[in-house]
This record gives sequence, C-alpha cells and structure tokens, in this order.
Amino acid sequence: MNQRRSISILGSTGSIGTQALQVVDAHPGRFRVAALTAHENHKLLFEQVRRYRPCVAGLTSGEIQIPADLRFCEWFFGEDALRRAADAPCDDVLVSVVGMVGLQAVLLALKAGKRVLLANKEALVAGGQAVMSLCADNLASPALLPIDSEHSAIFQCLRAADGNPFERIILTASGGPFRNWSAERIAGATLKDALKHPTWRMGRKITVDSATMFNKALEMMEARWLFNATPAQIEVVVHPESIVHSLVGFRDGAVLAQMGMPDMRAPISYALSFPERIPFGGNALRLHELGTLHFEPPDTTRFPALRLAREAMEAGGTAGCALNAANECAVDAFLRGRIAFRNITPVVEETLQTVGSGPAGSLEQVMRADSDARRVSQQLISKVYSEEP
Repeated sequence: MNQRRSISILGSTGSIGTQALQVVDAHPGRFRVAALTAHENHKLLFEQVRRYRPCVAGLTSGEIQIPADLRFCEWFFGEDALRRAADAPCDDVLVSVVGMVGLQAVLLALKAGKRVLLANKEALVAGGQAVMSLCADNLASPALLPIDSEHSAIFQCLRAADGNPFERIILTASGGPFRNWSAERIAGATLKDALKHPTWRMGRKITVDSATMFNKALEMMEARWLFNATPAQIEVVVHPESIVHSLVGFRDGAVLAQMGMPDMRAPISYALSFPERIPFGGNALRLHELGTLHFEPPDTTRFPALRLAREAMEAGGTAGCALNAANECAVDAFLRGRIAFRNITPVVEETLQTVGSGPAGSLEQVMRADSDARRVSQQLISKVYSEEP
C-alpha cells in the first residue's frame, strides 16, 4: 500500500504526540504533518513546527507572540486551536489531548469524514453514544482507530477473529504503583508515591489514574462503546509485566491475546499505518528472556474505581460523563495538594450519587452533564475533603 497520509496531531508535545512524531521520523516520505497543537509547551511546539512545517498550529492555553520564522502557517489559540487543527486538510486526526476538550475535535473530524486515531479516553467515556453514532461498525475500514495499547490489542484480536463474535473482553492492567500496598498504606500515599509507575512513562494525570485504577475504569467504559460490549462481557486482569496488552475470549473457549514489549509506539504505528504494519524501532518480544508472566484478579476493595465503572456502565446515559468529570476534578485537586490521595475515589463516588444519570445523545446533553458533575465535585473538594488550611 505505502500510501502517503497527512495527519493532524492534537497534543503534539505530550507523550503520545511526541512518540507519534518519532514514528513519522522513522518513515520519511510516508507521512505529512498537516497540523500540530499543544496546550502550553510553546517552546517544544515551535521546534516541531520548524521541523514538520504544518499548515496549521495552535496553543490551547492562549495567545502568545509567534516568532517571525514560524508565521508561514496559520496559528490559532484557545478553544479554537483544536477545532481548527481537526478541520485542517488531512486524512487522519490523532487526538491525544487529555480531558473533555478532545470530544468536540473528535466529533468534528468524524463529521468531516476523517479517520480519527484516538488516544483521548474522555471522548468515549463521556460522549460514546454521540461519537459511535458517527462510526460504522467496520473492522476492515474503521473511522476510529484506538491508540490505547489495550484497545488496540482488542481491535487486533477481533480482526484476527474472522467475524466470530466475542464472548468476553479481558483488559489487562499493570496494577500501578500500589498493586502490593495494603489499603492502609494506600490511604497515606503521597503525590511522589502516586507518580512512580512501575512500567509506563506517562503524563501526571494518567499516572495518578493508574495509581487509583481509574485509568482502567475509563478503559472499561471505552471498550463498551468501541466494541459494542455489555458490561458483563468486560473483565479486568492484573498483569504487572504489561506484555499481554489485552485478550478476547470466544464461545468455544479460545482466547486470543496481543502481546509485545511495553512501548506505546507499537499501537501508534499500527494506527498510523493501518491496515499495514510498519517497523518503529522497538525491541522484539523474546518470551524465553522474560521467563514468567503473572496474572491475578483485581482487588475492587482496595481499588473501588473498577466497581464505580461497572455501576456507571449499568446506569448508562451521562453516568460515564459524570464519573470522568469528577475524576478529572479530584485528580487535579490532588496534584495541586488540595485533597489527599485517599479522597479521590470518595469525591467521584459522591458526585455520581448526587448527579445521577440523564440522556447522553447530544453534545449539549453531555456538556451540561459534565458541567453539573464538575460543580458538585468542586463543592465536595472545597467543603468536605479539602486539605487546605
């Protein structure tokens, strides 16, 4: 195939964005960068724009002075930056921004007929009904390709299933930094503790999500939408080596797994080049060198995020949106030292109990639910769980 494709990268200075550009670098002439956006890391974005010369660039944090040598492309700032980048002339839009800000860009790109490479959990967790209504159920030519290693693994297993329906989807979880910690020790965890992920190197928010296992909770809800699964069909197994990226089980008892060394460039390169597979410079998996792989059930008592995800899926509607919004607020408060680690989950659970669930068929309904959940969460953070004097 080897067809040159143009790509817009929303969140180009983050972990996923920079690794996507590494894949682009490994295949000169195969990809053209059409647009790049960052939140506030303007220095790195300037370097990227000089190197890749996109036609559109933007900073979502606000307007700044653009160097004269970078005015060859159109610049956009604030909320307009993501929309303009998603609307730039291109084949693919890689959405790797964190939070609800990615939802509108995903919807815009899909409506424009572009292929979305998705590394934004919130678009499906909060707006899954609206997003998937724009995506045909087509494994051969999908409108949306997942970049999370777990969902990419499931997608690859279903491609190999030759149309046979799955019985269950099994998401693997590293267990995070507190896998072997007691509940009492977890309750006293510090920010430094939470940011020590044993396997992956990620942004601060997603690393904290891994420590609470809300990262896996969000992935459960993503899988429900991506693969049209029921909550009962979605399982989680803890696999600390992160070699088996996820599994799919079938009615005859067979289980297909996708394996590989923990390197996010693998699912990124698969999405960028789909349906081909291209090398990205990673290490080959050699099972004899690993020796043993471990699997264990998750502990929903120490990590109640998984229980909350299942309850939100059962409730349907805007419950997923509320869970996501409350978690964003709680994690931000923890990162800022406003609440203790042990209070992230209570903020989310009490928010869900307060706001309940409503219809989620339109962007307006989702955004209203998001706003309501954030308001309730902030009240809980300020009045009930605050660590501030």
